[in-house]
Amino acid sequence: MQLSKHNILTPIRGDRRWLIANLLSGQADVLEPELGEQLSRGEVVQAEELAAKGYLVDPAEELRRYRAAYLDFVESRETDEVQLFYVPSYACNFACSYCFQDEYAPPPGDQGEEVLGAFFRYVDDNFADRRKYVTLFGGEPLLPSPAYRRIVDAIIDGTRDRGLDLAIVTNAYNLASYVPTLTRGLIREIQITLDGPQKIHDGRRYLKGGGETFGRVVEGVDAALGANLAVNLRTVLDKENVRAFGELAHFAIDRGWTKHPKFKTQIGRNYELHHCQADRGKLHSRLSLFEELHALVEADPAILEFHQPAFSVAKFLFEHGELPSPLFDSCPACKTEWAFDYTGSIYPCTATVGKQGEALGTFWPEVKLDRSLVEPWEERDVVVMESCASCPQQLACGGGCGAVAKNNAGHVHSPDCRPVAELLSLGTSLYGKDALAG
Repeated sequence: MQLSKHNILTPIRGDRRWLIANLLSGQADVLEPELGEQLSRGEVVQAEELAAKGYLVDPAEELRRYRAAYLDFVESRETDEVQLFYVPSYACNFACSYCFQDEYAPPPGDQGEEVLGAFFRYVDDNFADRRKYVTLFGGEPLLPSPAYRRIVDAIIDGTRDRGLDLAIVTNAYNLASYVPTLTRGLIREIQITLDGPQKIHDGRRYLKGGGETFGRVVEGVDAALGANLAVNLRTVLDKENVRAFGELAHFAIDRGWTKHPKFKTQIGRNYELHHCQADRGKLHSRLSLFEELHALVEADPAILEFHQPAFSVAKFLFEHGELPSPLFDSCPACKTEWAFDYTGSIYPCTATVGKQGEALGTFWPEVKLDRSLVEPWEERDVVVMESCASCPQQLACGGGCGAVAKNNAGHVHSPDCRPVAELLSLGTSLYGKDALAG
C-alpha cells in the first residue's frame, strides 16, 4: 500500500489545518496540522482511515480504477452537448486595450447569407446525432447596419427552425435595439463584458476613435433582463481593474441585476494570447488574480452576491458536499467545441478562430477537413500528455487550455497548468468556514 498519486494536499490559507482531496476516489477532508504535515512528508500514518477514503491505495488497483474512470469520461464526452461558434465578421466598434483580434481577417464581402447557409448545412450533415447549440461570436456580431441585422435574423431563423438554442457574445453597445429581434429566437444566454464601474470600464473598453461605452452596455443589460433573456456578465480582470471589482459588484447589486433569476457572472483573466499584451506587467497570473479576489471578498463578503469565484474545485466541493467527477480533459476543442467564420473556415475553438495558421479546413465553398490537423486536438488529454502523468492535480486541472498551451509551447500536447492546490487552499478558507469551525 502507498499514498495515492492523486492526493492533492495543501495547507489551508489562514489556518493551521490542511485539506486533502482526491478526485479519483471522490474524497476530501480537512486534516489536523500534525497529520497534514506527516502526509506532506510522505509518511504513512492512520493507514486504515486513509485506505478507507482512497488516500492510501494498492497502486495496481488504483491504476485499474483510473483506467475505468477514463473510459467513463471518454464515453460521457461522446454524448456531451457540442457548442458551435459562428463568426459573421471580425469587425468591431470597440478598440479595447487588450483586443487580440484586431489583426484578423479582412471585412466580409457580400456572400454573408450564402456562407451562413453553408454553415447550417454543415451542422445538419456533421452533427445530426449530437446535442448542440450555436453561439454567435465576433468581432462584434450586433452591429447596427442593415447587413448585420439580416445576418442576425437569418441566424435566429436557422437555429429556431432546427430547435437549437442560440447564445450570443456581444459588447452590448447595440444590444438594447436588438432585444426585440432576439426574443424571436431560442436564446440560451447573452454574454456581455463589463470591466468595472464607469470610469474603469470606459478606460479599457472604448469606441474606435474614442468614446464612452459603459452607459450603453448597462442599458443593454437592463433591456435583456427586462425581456427575460439570460445574461452572463463577464469581467476581464488584470492589475488595472481588479481592485474595482467590489465597486462593480455593488453597482450590479444596487441595479437589481443579482436578484434576477436569469443573471449570472463569470471572470475572465486578461492574459497573453497570440500577438496582444506587449505590456505583461499589468497581467495577473492565475494564482495572483485569485489571491486578489480572496482578499477582496474577505474585506467585503457582499461581493459573493455578485460573483462566487470557483477556486478550482473548492466552490463545487463546499456547494455540493462532494467533489466533481475526474476531469481528464479541460480543452473542448474538436470534441465539444468547434468554430466557424464567414471566410468558410473551420477552427478548433474560440481562442483560435480567425488566427492565421489555425484553420482545420473549410465548410465553404467546399467541405474539406484535414484530419492530420484535427487529431492532435481530439487526442489531447492528461493521459496523452506525459508531463501530466505524475501530477497529483491532473484530474482537477485537466491539462488546461490547448490553445494557450500551443501559444506558449508551440504544440497542442503540452499542458497549460493550473495552480490547483493553491486555489483549493484559498477556496477552502473562504467557502469552508463551517467545516473549519466544526
